[in-house]
Amino acid sequence: MRTIFHLDLDAFFVSVERILDPKLNGKPVIVGGDPKYGRGVVAACSYEARKYGLHSAMPIRTANKLCPHGIYMHGHGNEYTHFSKAVKNILEQYAPLIEQASIDEYYLDMTGTQRMYGSMFAFASHIQKKIWDSPGLPCSIGIGSNKTIAKIGSDCMKPTGITYILPGMEKEFLAPMPVETIPGVGKVMKQSLNARGIYLIGDITKLPSDYFSVAFGKYGVDLWRKACGEGTEYLTIQRTRKSISRENTFGNDVTSEEELKNNLFYLTGKVCQSLRNKGWEAATVDIKLRYTDFQTLTRAKTIKPTDDDKIIFETAWSLMKKARTRRVGIRLIGIGVTNFSPLNEQEYLFEDYEVKRKKMLRAVTRIRDKFGYNSLQIGSAKLEKEVGKQENYFQM
Repeated sequence: MRTIFHLDLDAFFVSVERILDPKLNGKPVIVGGDPKYGRGVVAACSYEARKYGLHSAMPIRTANKLCPHGIYMHGHGNEYTHFSKAVKNILEQYAPLIEQASIDEYYLDMTGTQRMYGSMFAFASHIQKKIWDSPGLPCSIGIGSNKTIAKIGSDCMKPTGITYILPGMEKEFLAPMPVETIPGVGKVMKQSLNARGIYLIGDITKLPSDYFSVAFGKYGVDLWRKACGEGTEYLTIQRTRKSISRENTFGNDVTSEEELKNNLFYLTGKVCQSLRNKGWEAATVDIKLRYTDFQTLTRAKTIKPTDDDKIIFETAWSLMKKARTRRVGIRLIGIGVTNFSPLNEQEYLFEDYEVKRKKMLRAVTRIRDKFGYNSLQIGSAKLEKEVGKQENYFQM
């Protein structure tokens, strides 16, 4: 029998914003789109805001009507990544296997650790306290024999709850819950089940699996199995990252070529910073372009492997100009790189311009890592002089 934890950081984006600004504590906080423009959706909202009917993925315009006095924030993406990594670092001290399902969700395979940690419920409480003490985030934990049960368990007693579904009790635990509790059952499936007189998970298990196979095909069988408390018992461990990308959705539709170029330049710098931090070079550059009417285009080009902002930007901008063929405002642009290879250190044996530039870029990366991304901007005429000055300080 497996022992799987599902740890979910409660209202994660809001929790991070409250760490950054304690004045937000106890107030209805909504992270997501800007209600001033009526665009975007709710990425996360505090439990104070949920009292007014707000929930994640709700259109921001609707949220503003329900809770006009709420505090609406665009959020700090870099901070969310930082805190997510801090939590994972804590979990790695205890869990043999970890699957990070999203920026605020983790599965832990704790099978066989009872002799080391004792009661799994008490151990979950210990983990919860560690994450609350530092970095200061609340979380809920579900414990079960598979991933589905563990995930449903973590949702049962939010916020800061711990739910342990004893092995063999999965079916009884699920029976009184509404069908939409099962992960993957959305609005359409709920309506379809309700139309057949199926409202509770227990209603599903009263019928044979063949009924759902005929009605919904392969998905129907999977639905019946989940209702019986079955699910995936093994974690999916991602070994390599397939792409690095950044994109920007504009508050107002953009028509200025200069503004598009500046935004793409900034996004390219962020992508290349990540490349160099990982010691990778990329051979494929791709761009995304979305018009006001939501028509979306993607283009890609394969080049010699590089991590150079200049080369990747010039490739991306060329693709962008060729892709943009309509006189329509732009809603979103994005850039990504794939087809990775390790940095070729042998190139440093030859002290030519390219090698000097590579060394400069790595110095820029180290300085940005220490002093923040905006501490240096590539493209400045004074860049190399400034890099040398700050690099000496960095090495002190």
